Amino acid sequence: MRTVLVTGSLIVTALLPQAPSPVSGPLPARLADTGGGSQLVTAVAPAPGSTTGRLTWWDLRAGHWYEAGSAPARFGKNGLTEGSTRRQGTSTTPAGLYALPYAFGIRRAPAGTQLDYRPVTEDSWWCQDNGSTAYNRWVEPLPADCAPGEAEHLVTYGKQYAHAVLISFNYDRPVRGRGAGIFLHADGEGSTAGCVSVPEEAMREILRWADPARRPHIAIGTQSGELDVTRY
Repeated sequence: MRTVLVTGSLIVTALLPQAPSPVSGPLPARLADTGGGSQLVTAVAPAPGSTTGRLTWWDLRAGHWYEAGSAPARFGKNGLTEGSTRRQGTSTTPAGLYALPYAFGIRRAPAGTQLDYRPVTEDSWWCQDNGSTAYNRWVEPLPADCAPGEAEHLVTYGKQYAHAVLISFNYDRPVRGRGAGIFLHADGEGSTAGCVSVPEEAMREILRWADPARRPHIAIGTQSGELDVTRY
């Protein structure tokens, strides 16, 4: 009789629905989208209000993602927010998945840089004026319809823009008031105004690593919750 009961228990257990196994593997394998290329940067904060976290760059080889490098990251002084509803001037970093179209810098590009690299000069500005036709664009020189107080004079940010890469947030079809000038750049003195920053040597490593033919993207988000990086 005891044997029969144990056997029945095993049968009942086998018929019960099994809980799904948690998705495992490297972080890029768990993302909803990686941009379709074979290089990816992930910038992950512990929570939406965090100003620090971790940035990692990855290679896709033979169908598997491998970590190529990692560094401590800084975010906006007011943490992270959903990129599609972000408002300009909030000092928040937009969560989402974005292309990395080109790089720029006050210093020379590191040897081996393959991204298009624009040298910063005294005439280089980033227009953030919502009323300008050059909104969220690099301009040389500053156009008449972009107020100097609503633009970044790039050469004045000696530490941050020693080396930088454009994050294509609100870039292809700019929405006025959503935000402009979001970059991956070298660390300044503390948290950012909405960009993602890493130590300068890490920026140099990223520039040596990034290959435009492999369509690198950046995924920005949190470890869990509404801004979970795996959503993007």
